Amino acid sequence: MLRQPILLLARSQGVQRLVSTMPVSSSVVRSYVPGETTADAVAATSTLVEDGLRVSLDYLGEDTTDAALADATVAAYKELLADLAAKGLAPQAEVSVKLTAIGQSLPDNGHKVALENARDICRAARNAGTTVTLDMEDHTTTDSTLAILRELRKDFPETGAVLQAMLRRTEADCRALAYEGSRVRLCKGAYMEPERVAFQDRADIDKSYVRCLKVLLGGQGYPMIATHDPRMVKIASALASRFGRRPGTYEFQMLYGIRPEEQRRLAAAGESVRVYIPYGTEWYGYLMRRLAEKPSNLAFFARSLVSKK
Repeated sequence: MLRQPILLLARSQGVQRLVSTMPVSSSVVRSYVPGETTADAVAATSTLVEDGLRVSLDYLGEDTTDAALADATVAAYKELLADLAAKGLAPQAEVSVKLTAIGQSLPDNGHKVALENARDICRAARNAGTTVTLDMEDHTTTDSTLAILRELRKDFPETGAVLQAMLRRTEADCRALAYEGSRVRLCKGAYMEPERVAFQDRADIDKSYVRCLKVLLGGQGYPMIATHDPRMVKIASALASRFGRRPGTYEFQMLYGIRPEEQRRLAAAGESVRVYIPYGTEWYGYLMRRLAEKPSNLAFFARSLVSKK
């Protein structure tokens, strides 16, 4: 019921100016998006690395239908990777790439453009001494994204994948990707998906997440467990122990600004923890779309506004 009003707000320049200039809301945005520039992203990365955390960086933007904008996104990633390498941060910081931001949504040849642009970023990442993970978006892009992943892994086998537990197909996708050397980030998923392709009930999504965890932790790959749910963290730790997984053969992932104390607690306990940092000028749309995709986040955001006063 809240989705449409939130999407309308996302298009309002007046609301954007209000949110970005009010001191309280500006500080909240900065809590979840450290800034708009490469320098902002690198500075946030340096701070987290000093705290014993790893990082995955996402240059914000998606659903690009302009080839020039896709090229600009590729250039932004290459600039970021060069800066990470120059500052010695690349071993602890990878990049996450949404294929629709680099051409997947272009008419006619979007798949091909996205593949070539992703190759360009993967090459820059390898030269910098780090890796790329392909973000997963709504279900209409899943087949194309996994096909691009297969192509990229021929030359860049270190390329990571993302799977969403809310999709009914994901347990099978986990089985297909749980092979040696395969890096897979498992998240619950935040997109509004139709019932025919996705579980709708929270309990069903949680059950799917646990089934997928069992497949990945019991497989030969490198699972990346993306969750802020305390119960899922405990379940994942128990499953890792059951399957004889040593710390460093898997990792936990959480979003920048979400449960930072838990991130540091897990790292202090010897776990590998990676923080997902979104940055760039598209932060407003990113924030509002997250609220629209999962309106329960609105209450969380409101509580944050109050707590930051």
